[in-house]
Order: sequence, then structure tokens, then C-alpha cells
Amino acid sequence: MKVINKTLHKPDYKFIAALILIIVFGLIMLSSASVSLSFDKFGESYFYVKHQLLYGLLPGIILLIVFSFIDYRFWRKIAFWLLVISIASLVLVFIPGVRAEYGTAKSWLNILGISFQPAELVKLTFLIYLATWLESRGKERTNDFKEGFIPFISLIIIIAVLLILQPDIGTMSIIILVSLVVYFVGGANLLHMSLFALGGMASIFLLIKMAPYRAARLMTFLHPELDPQGIGYHINQAFLAIGSGGFWGRGFGMSRQKFQYLPEVAGDSIFAIIAEELGFFFGFILVFAYLYLMYRGFKIAQKAPDNFAKLLVVGVISWILIQSFVNIGAMVGLLPLTGVPLPFISYGGTAMAVLMGACGIVINISRQIRE
Repeated sequence: MKVINKTLHKPDYKFIAALILIIVFGLIMLSSASVSLSFDKFGESYFYVKHQLLYGLLPGIILLIVFSFIDYRFWRKIAFWLLVISIASLVLVFIPGVRAEYGTAKSWLNILGISFQPAELVKLTFLIYLATWLESRGKERTNDFKEGFIPFISLIIIIAVLLILQPDIGTMSIIILVSLVVYFVGGANLLHMSLFALGGMASIFLLIKMAPYRAARLMTFLHPELDPQGIGYHINQAFLAIGSGGFWGRGFGMSRQKFQYLPEVAGDSIFAIIAEELGFFFGFILVFAYLYLMYRGFKIAQKAPDNFAKLLVVGVISWILIQSFVNIGAMVGLLPLTGVPLPFISYGGTAMAVLMGACGIVINISRQIRE
């Protein structure tokens, strides 16, 4: 493992500042949004925040600091083995004894009493492998149907099938969208991407046919008023929370929807609580913070030392941005509900730790950019 030369220039402090701002804001809002649910489930008001600090923020800080000092080229050397380990971990969730089930989903592993989601790890490891693979082929071979498109689509199908079986359609969607962005930047043929899009639409149709509840979710997205007490309950309560917040909000801690009305207040619905308590103004500030993080990230990618670094940074920033807007878009009715968490804000230790580790790699690259 190679550590970078300490004589290199300073990291992108503006990127780091934006990241810290979002994380701190997220912890503050999680403490408010989860207070009722936490007390109802565990008998203490701040269980979720404590758990997020211990299993999300603390390991995340360690990963961010360590990864920011490991030369990013190290990840290229072990990319294949990271992919193998990731696929193996996705297979392990189907083995009784090591998997931890929550509802109908089989997305967690339980090792030594600690539960984590391997799918969150796959977001990073698959991205590292994809960046390595695209760089090794170059734009000419990436543009080729046999040498570029077929291997790419094969890799995506393997990951997608394992995630569909869990089922974790939300994570699968994020991985596919991020992969497409990286594939495009890596030199993909637009015709091949169009074929992929057509295949994706056909796959969505098949997934809806296989599980009727997905069709119900789609109809709810199009017509949330049809079943306000049934399948449309979640999105209607989210609309009520956001609408009642107005421009300035009800005030921090003053949400009504978090008191067992709005589902998943600590998870994918947390943006609705932010809008209810702090209003449109702070909701816009949060969106702006994500956009500024994107801007600083793409500046780093623009000056990256090599194509691998460029693809890796584009992938991490696209991951944060796409996941943010899929989550927020669902809360405001622009997209169907997918259960995708809001990066650095929603409750989830694995998601926060892995994403902070990914940002550590971006910070390392920012220390080695071309002036």
C-alpha cells in the first residue's frame, strides 16, 4: 500500500468544507427527525443518532482520513479482487446464518453481531473496477461493440440480477445510472448507450410484471390521490410535510409528521422532515450544498492526473448527485418512491461510512491534480 508523497500540494479544502457542512447538517436533522421513532422503538430519543455516530460517522472518518493518504493508484492494482469480494458478499446475503433480514429484503449481512449492507460497498468497489477496466481499454476499444459494450453490459447484468433477487431495486438503479455516466465519460458509443436504454426500459417492464407492487408504486407516482390511505399514504404524507413547511418551516424540532405519521422519517423520507421544519429556504440551501460539492468534484476530475483518476472522481460525484436527486425527486413527486437514502443525511451506517471512504479517495486525487 503506497502512501502519497507529503510534499504534494494541499487537498481541495472547499470540497472538504462542503462535505463537512452536509454531514453535520445531516446529523442535526437526524436527531430531530428520528426522535419519536427512536423513543417508540428503543425507549430513548436519540438511539438513531448515537448509532449513526458509532457505526456510520466514526468508521467513515477513519476511512476518509486513511483513504485520503493512500495513493489512489493502489485501488487500480486491487480492483479485480475488490470486485470478486463484492460479488461474493452479494451472494452471501442469500445464505441463512450470515444474512440479516429486515422485512422482505435480504440486503444485510450479520457478522459478529454487526449488520451491514454489502450493496453499499458494491457501489464503490464496482466503480473502482469499472474505472480501471475503462482506462485499460482506452476510448477506441470502449467504443467497440464486442470489446466495450458486451463486457460492460455483462458486468452490469451480473450485479443487477444479484440485487434484484434481494430485492434492492433502488441500489441497483443507482449503480446502473452511475455506471452509465462513467461509461459515457470513458468513451462509450452513443448508439450502444441507446441500446442499453431500450433494454433497461424492457427490463423495468418485466420487473413490474414479476411483482405487481411495483406497478402499484408507479401508479401512485402518477396519481398519488387514488389511494391516500393505502399505497399512496407515504407520498401523500410527504407532500403534507413539505407543503406545511412553507418558505421558512415550522421551526427546528416542530415537525408533526415525524410523530408516526410519515413512514421512514429517519431514512428515505428525511428530506420531507427537513422541508417541514426548516422550509423551502433551507431545503434549497441543502440542494445548493450538493451542487457545490458536485462543482468542486468535477473541478478535481477536470485536472485529474490520469484517466483512471478522472473516471473515479466522476463516478463518486455522480453517485452522490444522482442518489440525492432520486431521493429528493421522490419526496416532491417528480420520481417514484424507490427507498434510496439521502447521502450523508439519512440513517444508515454502511452507506455513510462507504461514501465517506469514497470521498477520501477524491481528496487524495485532489492532492495530485495537474496545475
